[in-house]
Formats: sequence, C-alpha cells, structure tokens
Amino acid sequence: MQVVLLQDVRKIGRIYEIKEVADGYAVNFLFPKGLAKKADKETVQWALLQQKTNEERASSNLEKTAKLMSQMDGIELEISVKAGEKGQTFEKINSAKIQEKLSEKGFNIKKSQINLEHDIKEVGEYEVKISFEHGLECQVKIIVSEQAL
Repeated sequence: MQVVLLQDVRKIGRIYEIKEVADGYAVNFLFPKGLAKKADKETVQWALLQQKTNEERASSNLEKTAKLMSQMDGIELEISVKAGEKGQTFEKINSAKIQEKLSEKGFNIKKSQINLEHDIKEVGEYEVKISFEHGLECQVKIIVSEQAL
C-alpha cells in the first residue's frame, strides 16, 4: 500500500515522502498513530506541495544562516575579568558568558551552538567554534584580559 508520511518515521522515511509499506503495517500502526495517510491523488498532490514548500524554506534558512555566519566569522570578543598574578581568572568563562557577549554585539546565538571544550580559566586568546544548522561553522576569537582595578 502506498502512504504519505505525516511525520518522520524511523527506517521508513521522512515527512511528506510517498512510501510503499505493508498493508497491515499501515492499517495497524501508521494510520492509528497519525503517522501516515493513504496515498490517493489529492494526498499525493498535497504532499508534493508540502515538500516544495519545505525545500524553499530550507533554502531561505540556509541563506540566512550563511549570512549570519559570514558576519560572525573572525570577530573578536574581549572579556575582562579579575585575575591573579599568574593570569588565572577568578571566574570561569563559559558558554553562557560568551553567549552574553555575542548578544551584546547583536548576534542571537544559543549556548548549545558554542563549542567550548572546557571553561576558560586563564587570561589569553582562545579560538571558539560556533555551530549552525546545515553543518556550518565559524570561528570567534575570545580575548580574556585582566580587569583594571
């Protein structure tokens, strides 16, 4: 039986795809859970229209992400903190602190997008990767300096 998937179904396919599945699987599992509809002429046309809309949205999203990434790539963020004699900071620089500095510059980035292996605990310069959708990444330089007293 041919069905149009209404959601991503593991090992079967992605949303709005038209797939051939066993009749029993469709009737007993996919239809009752609202995961698929029977693929009649109207449903197939609707699914193709939805696929096209999703592709256009993804393309637009990719362009926006690429533009944001190019604006961010290579920027320098200076963070001033209190530090000891040997350069160790009295506070840790973590993803939340970096996110805060990025938002001050006008970039709306989630903490989960900041790839910081471990918290920064010393004065110096650090390269941090920012991950975006579609597998895109950029580098941001974090400059941790000693705060003037």
